[in-house]
Amino acid sequence: MLPRIEVLPGERLYSLATAVEKATGYRPSPSTVWRWKNTKGLPYLVMAGTPRTSVEAVHRWNAAATAAERGEPATTRTNRQREAAIAAAERELDEFGL
Repeated sequence: MLPRIEVLPGERLYSLATAVEKATGYRPSPSTVWRWKNTKGLPYLVMAGTPRTSVEAVHRWNAAATAAERGEPATTRTNRQREAAIAAAERELDEFGL
């Protein structure tokens, strides 16, 4: 079972097929995208009646699906963990004067 993956605030949204194409380098068929959305947990938001997702969400979903397939624990981060990692990286850059 995959953990719940979310589309996070600030991520640029695309149509499902376009986001998958940008994340993976290939454009899946429309039926594949809809199957992933409806039965495999591809994360999405609905805007003006159209499902949208981000490239980052597709990357997180792919990582979780791959880990599940291998029987490994998924390594997804919460928004708070992500923000803490960004703050730590910014502090490190400041230490180096960048």
